[in-house]
Amino acid sequence: MFTKTDQELEKMGAKITTREIQQQPDLWKEAFQNYTAKKSEIDSFLDKITSTYPNQKIRVIFTGAGTSAYVGDTLRPYLSRVGDNSHFVFESIPTTDIVSAPLDNLRSDDPTILVSFARSGNSPESVATVELAEKLIKNLYQITITCAPEGHLAKKAENEDGNLLLLQPALSNDKGFAMTGSFSCMTLTAALIFDTNAEDKKAAWVDTMIKMGQEVISREDEIQAYADLDYDRITYLGSGSLSGLTREAQLKVLELTAGALTTIFDSSMGFRHGPKSYVNGKTIVFDFMSNDKYTRQYDVDILEEIKGDEICEKVVGVGTSDDNDFSGDNFFIKSGDKDLPELYQALPDVVFAQTFALMNSIKVNNTPDTPSASGTVNRVVKGVTIHDYE
Repeated sequence: MFTKTDQELEKMGAKITTREIQQQPDLWKEAFQNYTAKKSEIDSFLDKITSTYPNQKIRVIFTGAGTSAYVGDTLRPYLSRVGDNSHFVFESIPTTDIVSAPLDNLRSDDPTILVSFARSGNSPESVATVELAEKLIKNLYQITITCAPEGHLAKKAENEDGNLLLLQPALSNDKGFAMTGSFSCMTLTAALIFDTNAEDKKAAWVDTMIKMGQEVISREDEIQAYADLDYDRITYLGSGSLSGLTREAQLKVLELTAGALTTIFDSSMGFRHGPKSYVNGKTIVFDFMSNDKYTRQYDVDILEEIKGDEICEKVVGVGTSDDNDFSGDNFFIKSGDKDLPELYQALPDVVFAQTFALMNSIKVNNTPDTPSASGTVNRVVKGVTIHDYE
């Protein structure tokens, strides 16, 4: 797909999505440069909040809808381990949960940083979540991470002192149906903001990520070989932040095939507790393997178990080779570093998943740029009624 001409891709209805997946390593470089340029402003913003509440932990709520919600799901496990846990409690709560049950998710007396992730910033739930938070939380601060400067959330943030606006690279504002560069850039930006574990290593980690992403794209023939197998069910597994990533990986398949292929996601350990019933002879299973040595054991265990069961079309480990590897089929990213934290590993991993979803869209004779022929699912959600909250 990545070596086809624009004309060839246009005939397939795949030009926009293909190029947006392909450009992500360049966008990561730009997102890192943007973070570096804004770092002093970011630090000042957070320092002011933490100094205001020296003896109280501040809720950091990552929120968004759909793919934007999965940004938070991918961030939370890693940041709960390495972030500034003396000041912050990290949570991931979708805007759809907040809007439908605000008092289940927002606490009036808790100082809160609402981190809104949004490609367009115009989704009704995203706008309503901000309005509810402003109404219900006494001490509210906001960080708006969005890809569209003209969107509602960006425009609103421009005029508010307690709202830090962090615009993503212009080309991350995906024009295709499925979010790709928007997901990976927003994830990277938030990781850089809240990962206080090793500031001096971030540039090297981003450089490694970029090389890994480029490698995944260059090896599309190997990914195509998986797409050419005989299956109609796809399973994504992982642990920690990579468990959060499985939600986005499976969503890309659902979106780009318009549900023609069924998918499931779970944690590597959780899969045995019922969801494994999903696996049959026409299932392909992928596990995003953690670089954490302890956690990786559980990823390898489930891969070996499924391989030994001989119940599916193919089971594949995805990630970086380490001392403990799956004995079966692996897609190892050779330019990877086994010491790269899993949150940063997640981004080249998602390029793999996006590419696989793109190929499956073509496989089922769909058009990736406009996959929902019925129009029942839209690039920016429609048909949402936001009920007044009193």
